[in-house]
Amino acid sequence: MHVDTLSHAKGQDRACVHASCVSLAGRGLLIIGLSGTGKSGLALQMMAYGADLVADDRVNLEMQHHRVFASAVPQIRGLIEARQFGLLAADPTGPVPLDYVVDLDQHEPQRLPDPLMISVLRQTVPLLRGAGVPNLAAALMQLLGNGRVNPEWPNK
Repeated sequence: MHVDTLSHAKGQDRACVHASCVSLAGRGLLIIGLSGTGKSGLALQMMAYGADLVADDRVNLEMQHHRVFASAVPQIRGLIEARQFGLLAADPTGPVPLDYVVDLDQHEPQRLPDPLMISVLRQTVPLLRGAGVPNLAAALMQLLGNGRVNPEWPNK
């Protein structure tokens, strides 16, 4: 999925997107990228570190109380794909508020990047560029659990 797919849902109250979503400490992370970029793999790594699965492959997004909430499509709730293993069962959670989006198609050229934002439905959330980032799962776990030190970026 490209960032463009999220832009098609801009201004809407709900959408179903091709992505994965995990949560930690009540914060949701939407993982986007083209097919084969490792969305499910990143979600699995984060789950091994203690994140909860919200949804894999298809994520329902819905505006509630002026925030975007993410949840699983009922037919695949509690399932995550592991390449060369098949579908694995997981304890699902959600709906959860969406706090961050990580795009596995985009490289971050800066070591300490300025905050980027993306519109998701009718809300703006921080966007991270995740392609080629070493220790991405661990860094995202730390971000979800403790936030980022940057006065310009919401630290929820």
